[in-house]
Amino acid sequence: MSTSQQTASWSELFSGKNGIRAVALCGGVVVHAINVYIVTTIMPSVVQDLGGLEYYAWNTTLFIAASILGSALSSSWIERLGLRNSFLTAILIFIVGSMGAAMSPTMLLLLVARTIQGLGGGLLLGLSFASVRMVFAPRFWPRTMALISSMWGVATLAGPAVGGIFAETGHWRLAFWATVPVAIAVAFLVNSQLKTDAKKKAKLTNQTPLFKILLLTVSVLILSFGSLATSWTLTMLCIVIVVSILYAIARDDINGKNPLFPSGTYSVRQPLGSLYAGIGLMSIGVTSEVFIPYFLQHIHEVGPLVAGYMTALMSAGWTTGSILMSGRSWRFANKLLIISPLVSAVCLAVLGVLLPWQGLSLEHQLTWVLYLPLFGVGLGVGMIWPHLSTRVFLSTKPGQENMASAAITTLQMYAMSVGAALAGIITTSAGFNTGTLQGAQNSAAWLLFCFAGMPVIFVCISKAARRAGAPNETH
Repeated sequence: MSTSQQTASWSELFSGKNGIRAVALCGGVVVHAINVYIVTTIMPSVVQDLGGLEYYAWNTTLFIAASILGSALSSSWIERLGLRNSFLTAILIFIVGSMGAAMSPTMLLLLVARTIQGLGGGLLLGLSFASVRMVFAPRFWPRTMALISSMWGVATLAGPAVGGIFAETGHWRLAFWATVPVAIAVAFLVNSQLKTDAKKKAKLTNQTPLFKILLLTVSVLILSFGSLATSWTLTMLCIVIVVSILYAIARDDINGKNPLFPSGTYSVRQPLGSLYAGIGLMSIGVTSEVFIPYFLQHIHEVGPLVAGYMTALMSAGWTTGSILMSGRSWRFANKLLIISPLVSAVCLAVLGVLLPWQGLSLEHQLTWVLYLPLFGVGLGVGMIWPHLSTRVFLSTKPGQENMASAAITTLQMYAMSVGAALAGIITTSAGFNTGTLQGAQNSAAWLLFCFAGMPVIFVCISKAARRAGAPNETH
């Protein structure tokens, strides 16, 4: 397949059956993304009601850890069940988790329900990305990937509104119930637009490496326990164990017959490895949004609704960047692979200076100054995201296409769960669990400065990614 063919226009993508199918694929992302911003917005109210401040990051960690399992299973589900049945089953799992979260009387049961939600959400995300290659011709891929990413923009409008309104009225449980009718509506759309392919049911190219997927999930949980450790010795032990698990997975993938990730993943000198590293590092950078509502409410006395929308500016920036830059040329995209991560890094560092400063809002009434860096963090990710995803497709060896497309979401989810766990370790060490103003300020500064380094690391190892998908290259 040549990469030199012209990218389809937006009008072509939305014409006829293409547009209907694109909306159907986007539905799964909408369900997952709205839930993410609802929960991010209501979490300060949840811990105030149920307690468990030390488990603040766990609501995100467990949700995303379960999403890893779901996204990794997505390609095999397509092959076994077909697109439609896979989507419908994933939606059912998500609805069960949402209902459980809405009725949870304790933080422990809420965490269990969030894990179920994460499994369904991960399946939906993985199915959406994997379906792009199966439903559309290659010239539609960049626009379709950008459209799927733009669904986070829908979430930035709906999620904080739903979560903020219910949090401010003291009815945060209704926020979980609100996702159920949305999921049901998506189920009807999927059922009418996506057909089950009987041939794909019977064609299983590889058995899903469940043990290695479970090891990934366990590694996240171990890292999360590190955030609860009372000594640096225990925290470092958790980190060492996680690194050992990842090394074992990589060794088995390279030498074994049933890999979790496609060939070339484990070397940043290879295009695929460098691209996946970019997906992971950029995802970790934006995971700081998990704590942003708490910092805004407790440092700057911002209400839940406004705090939710300010946090959603990251996703709005991501959506804007994806749409504006999705159709750019290969050479221009290479420049973006350097510029975009630096934009995110600078904005994270600026937030590290401004967000802990309480005088910004209480003395100078300049809270609005935070809007630009919040937007810029996501903008930097969005500008390169369609190009990272498309180049993954173009850098994959024949026969590993499904594995590579599912791995995009698996790696993104794993990076976000690791990011949430690392954020828990950093904030705990900075005094977050004390619940004091100083603890929140110290946590905000340390978290944002540390995470600002993630996009910079990608710039340093992006050489191979800039070679991927060169014009007239055939795969």
